[in-house]
Amino acid sequence: MSPSRKRSSVGSLLFHAANNTALALIALICLVPFLNVFASSFASTQEVVSKKFILFPTTFSLDAYRYVLSTPTLFKGLAVSIGVTVIGTVVSMALTALMAYGLSRKYLYGRDFINFVVVFSMLFSGGMIPTFLVVKYFGLIDSYWSMIVPVAINAFNLIIMRNFFQALPEGLEESAKIDGSNDFGVFFRIMLPLAIPSIATISLFYAVTYWNTYTNAILYLADSAKWPIQVLLRQIVLVSSGMQAEGTSVDVIPPAQTIKMAVIVVATAPMLIAYPFVQKHFVKGALLGAVKG
Repeated sequence: MSPSRKRSSVGSLLFHAANNTALALIALICLVPFLNVFASSFASTQEVVSKKFILFPTTFSLDAYRYVLSTPTLFKGLAVSIGVTVIGTVVSMALTALMAYGLSRKYLYGRDFINFVVVFSMLFSGGMIPTFLVVKYFGLIDSYWSMIVPVAINAFNLIIMRNFFQALPEGLEESAKIDGSNDFGVFFRIMLPLAIPSIATISLFYAVTYWNTYTNAILYLADSAKWPIQVLLRQIVLVSSGMQAEGTSVDVIPPAQTIKMAVIVVATAPMLIAYPFVQKHFVKGALLGAVKG
């Protein structure tokens, strides 16, 4: 091996070692807060009071989870959140994919103006009160649809999908139309299967948004029986802090800190469980629009 190639290989090894070490440290820094939250939610009362930071609890306790899960309406709120997340994600992806494909076609009449309106909506919005009045006008107050319709299409996600469809070769559409396919046939049979990575990525974005629905539920739902799990978890935290809230009835309340940690675990666990199933497509979809060599 020549000296130059030897120096190159040594330098490459050093670079990879330093790079891997830096990435491992960054991953550890990101992981430590999650470990602290998870461990604190299982820690005993004495350990939580005596320690400010816990990575491995010495004594396991399920008191915080018993308290959180003892809320009578919690499982109904969980069902509401699951329903809103599933239906909302399907509705949002259907509308986003159809609109994105239409805006990606250069022959669409008024395409530039519609694209301008989409980008404009990313920078400016009507505000809380005008949006509330619109929701009220359409009769969506105290309806589950009030948590879906106002946020059905996200402009940023729409632009990502539009750019993805624009990057596909125009020859695919031309070939399909020569074979007798119409626009819907091109979209459903050719474009949509090719957009699986984009769909998986944006579906995850929408699912997280619907799962974390809080503000819309507070604004538009007067009936507490229709509240999603995020609102109920907030009520539980208020009770654990000594404040009055609806839907909780437990005589012995664990420390507020452990309850807050347990609430965080309950709120984030479903998304953490769902992520591995779309990770393969998410990695591909996250590179949409990136510069490729």
